[in-house]
Amino acid sequence: MTAKLSTPRKQADAKPDSDKLDRVVAQALRTRDKRQQSYRELALKVLPWVCGRCAREFAHENLHELTVHHKDHDHDNNPADGSNWELLCRYCHDNEHSRELDASAAGTATPGNGGTQAATYKPFANLKEMLKANKK
Repeated sequence: MTAKLSTPRKQADAKPDSDKLDRVVAQALRTRDKRQQSYRELALKVLPWVCGRCAREFAHENLHELTVHHKDHDHDNNPADGSNWELLCRYCHDNEHSRELDASAAGTATPGNGGTQAATYKPFANLKEMLKANKK
């Protein structure tokens, strides 16, 4: 009695689909990274390096911890004047999105604001006085 051995499926048979998926994912990640780089760089040029929630100040050494938050949650809405952006530290940014998810789960979210309030802190409201004080 001889048993017929079946040949295992060659990995080469599955390779083309896997390669295609890998290429599509890699392209999507490159596109996303390119889009993020363009608006992130612009946001860092036009906005002060201060978290809009906790007022933490950033320098070149820790700038990677500062994120660009889209006020309307539309990552494709990137006006050059920065009117749809606010810079948030990674902790405040995570908190912002957690609050949005909590409000959505509770059924209190409204279209357009995600159930959250916009930042009210204005870090440079008295910039003129601060500069005068530093000159003395």
